[in-house]
Amino acid sequence: MRKIVFAINISADGFCGHEDIAADDELHAYHTEVLRATDTILCGRITYQLMVPYWPEIARTQSEDPASNEFARVFDALEKVVFSASMKQSDDPHTRIARLPVADEALALKSQNGKDIGVGGLSIASQLSERGLIDEYRFVVHPVIAGKGPRLFEKVTPLSSVPLELVGSTTFRSGAIAMHYRKAER
Repeated sequence: MRKIVFAINISADGFCGHEDIAADDELHAYHTEVLRATDTILCGRITYQLMVPYWPEIARTQSEDPASNEFARVFDALEKVVFSASMKQSDDPHTRIARLPVADEALALKSQNGKDIGVGGLSIASQLSERGLIDEYRFVVHPVIAGKGPRLFEKVTPLSSVPLELVGSTTFRSGAIAMHYRKAER
């Protein structure tokens, strides 16, 4: 069965906004490798519109540094499943609007053949975590106190604690630390 994997950048004080987090070539290369293990990404409209059309355009023009260009190529090739009540269609050929509730869509995708399923955005991740559907978490903690921004589980709280097991960690030149966890067996 496919795994659902949530990867997020987070400040040292627990905020998940991107304004205070610097994405360098190492960080892009890390997230590219995470995405290579997936073929589908689930996201809400806001996260989707932050990523598309920006990354598909970079994939087309190859106008950034090599690490960003590679991230763009890998991201652009993913099937993007967007959960939105207001969005009716997308011009991106790799995008479809989900019609099922988040958990139902995730369960349907998990039962199909394919690579892992990525999760983009806090709302979708919170809803999936609440239902115990995220198999792996990849937190990249950045050496910055942001003091503001959205937080994970700000609007949706898991029904119970989720014990995690450390799979591995990576320290980047920037001082950011990527921690890879999987849901522990209870």
